[in-house]
Amino acid sequence: EIAAEVIAGHKVALDLRAMPAAIFTDPEIAVVGMSEAAATAAGRKVTVGKFPFAALGRAMAVNETEGFFKVILDASDNQLLGVGIVGAEASDLISESALALEMSAFGEDVAWTVHPHPTLSEGIMEAFKVALGECVHVLAKKKV
Repeated sequence: EIAAEVIAGHKVALDLRAMPAAIFTDPEIAVVGMSEAAATAAGRKVTVGKFPFAALGRAMAVNETEGFFKVILDASDNQLLGVGIVGAEASDLISESALALEMSAFGEDVAWTVHPHPTLSEGIMEAFKVALGECVHVLAKKKV
């Protein structure tokens, strides 16, 4: 699509930092943006939020409790750096995070977005809440 836009004479840009990747294993794996290791290696101080599939009502209902959601935020301002998902439907669930990264979202943007209940997509919201010290569905360190 980018090549077609260029051929048509339109100004376009491709931002690869928001390019999601999916691995169709069992459980599925999907990532977008920087990993915790990459962000740290780049000299960024990070805040990480991790939320297990096992704590989601929908995951329990469909017997898909293996896996987790992991978000990486810049510790200075909570701007999103990356997301990893391991679990059922990870390849579908990563799209919200790709959009958030493309929009330069902050942790609060996703954490405070209402997600339907009970759904698997709630897990991403919950992981952001863990990172912000606001999650009430798993034990997490309180952000100071």
